[in-house]
Amino acid sequence: MDIKLENRNQFKVGIEADRHLIELRGVSKSYDVAAGKFPALKDVDMQVDAGEFVAVVGKSGSGKSTLINMITGIDTPSSGEVFVASTAVHGMDQEQLAVWRGRNVGIIFQFFQLLPTLTVAENIILPMDFCNTFPVKERRERALSLLEKVGIAEQADKLPSDLSGGQQQRAAIARALANDPPLIVADEPTGNLDSQTSDAVMQLFANLALEGKTVLMVTHERDLTRYFTRSIILSDGVIVNGSEK
Repeated sequence: MDIKLENRNQFKVGIEADRHLIELRGVSKSYDVAAGKFPALKDVDMQVDAGEFVAVVGKSGSGKSTLINMITGIDTPSSGEVFVASTAVHGMDQEQLAVWRGRNVGIIFQFFQLLPTLTVAENIILPMDFCNTFPVKERRERALSLLEKVGIAEQADKLPSDLSGGQQQRAAIARALANDPPLIVADEPTGNLDSQTSDAVMQLFANLALEGKTVLMVTHERDLTRYFTRSIILSDGVIVNGSEK
């Protein structure tokens, strides 16, 4: 799997890290709060292999969002190591992280976060423009192909406000796939969808895992567990269960 970074060998860590697409080693994260230090994660070890569809579950404040932020490089650990596809995420500066994340991680949010003044197709082309991953003349064609993949090709030239919630989330999934990243991270992606639409979106994620993408999803919805390879359960910043179904 090709991590497109300048001086990428700087971040290679050898055969051991190649065994897993994601590997966390002794990761802790504390935040400064009025009462002192708040430990959001405590010495977390975790591995996720390519092609897994993994749920990250736990109560509010359990550390789910912090864990995702460590993996995507949005935040950095207080201690420990984070590897994604043999890249030492914890060892990069912000500029390097932005390049790496744009090309290697697709992130999907609960509230879609599509740019309202761009058409759906333009929203999907934008990551390609930022990362220059495909020739300019091929970008719209790729956007339309991705929209067809998620079942809303006919919405390509509409604004996000013209789409239903389920259609907007499908567009957000297409945008996350724009640069063909090996890792898809979804933060409560069905939280604003009805049950029927949630099932359709979950099936899209399951299909991506079958195609070889690694999908990591934060969710509160335990009735969706049938879609996952396994669940990682967090409590007070500690993994209490990471077993298969």
